[in-house]
Amino acid sequence: MKRTVCLILWLPIIAIACKHHQQTANNRSYSSWQLVWEDAFEGDSLNRENWNIIERNTADWGNYMSDCVECIAVKDGQLYLRGLVNHSQPQDTARYLTGGVDTKGKMAFRYGRIEIRAKLENATGAWPAIWMLADQPKYGAYPRNGEIDIMEHLNFEQRVFQTVHSYYTLVLEETENPPYYDTATVDPEQYNTYGLQWYPGKLVFTLNGQKTFEYPRLQETDSTQWPFDQPFYLMIDMQLGGEWVGQIDPDELPVQMVVDWVRLYKRRDE
Repeated sequence: MKRTVCLILWLPIIAIACKHHQQTANNRSYSSWQLVWEDAFEGDSLNRENWNIIERNTADWGNYMSDCVECIAVKDGQLYLRGLVNHSQPQDTARYLTGGVDTKGKMAFRYGRIEIRAKLENATGAWPAIWMLADQPKYGAYPRNGEIDIMEHLNFEQRVFQTVHSYYTLVLEETENPPYYDTATVDPEQYNTYGLQWYPGKLVFTLNGQKTFEYPRLQETDSTQWPFDQPFYLMIDMQLGGEWVGQIDPDELPVQMVVDWVRLYKRRDE
């Protein structure tokens, strides 16, 4: 009986010590990073020194990209990227319009930690995404330089996809060695911090500071498995429709992604 009492008394102390150790480890982990670039979307317009507006293109996600003011706005310290029915651009024959921005030619990095705090709205056919592409075609045409999808959300789902694409996964169809994606449960309509910690030997995806998925560099495999040794730029866009997400319901539009801030960190010892 006395041993049982002693054990019960010790359990809270052990729990407190473990919690303190975890907090100390987390603080030590974050203190090893130094903020080197950020945009908190102050003012009333997009900072064009940091961002380009994504132009319409023939990719499945780019059918409705537009620079119209209804699709891209900065207000009250937030970036609004919208998808909507085209009622305001009669010279544009597209049925829908979507807004997106990227940092190509303005900010690219290799290795480090990037985080984006955002909340998402739901709609049938909505496909908001936060992702990265290689700044230069080091290995040739897509998909040889790879793609890093920090966050993709479909329709009304209570999860996000975090994915790695490359020649290795798309053409050689090596999707299990190692697994090339995972999903994380999330309430998309609340603010969440979507992140990536990028090292020479692995990509670590995070949600609200917690690890959700890891893609490692393999040593004994085809060289196309790891094109992630070069600078990538960031893309944030409110996409609509496409083969993956499915049909759009115009009655549920407009829909938007609201971005609070973007922060890039580098390790202090680099």
